[in-house]
Amino acid sequence: MNMPGPFELIVIFFVILLLFGAKRLPEIGRSLGKSLRDFKNALQGLDSDDKEKKDKGGQNPPA
Repeated sequence: MNMPGPFELIVIFFVILLLFGAKRLPEIGRSLGKSLRDFKNALQGLDSDDKEKKDKGGQNPPA
């Protein structure tokens, strides 16, 4: 499968513009970007939690 060419990208953008309207496109882009940023931060948080568990070596905290 080849990537769509410039003409196909213009047609896809035009169809999206017709479906959602010019006013909604920036809102959709903003919300999509925020969602991706939150997802990335959550993944990094999970990685740091795993590292903390390895550093402790599975020891129980003192009571």
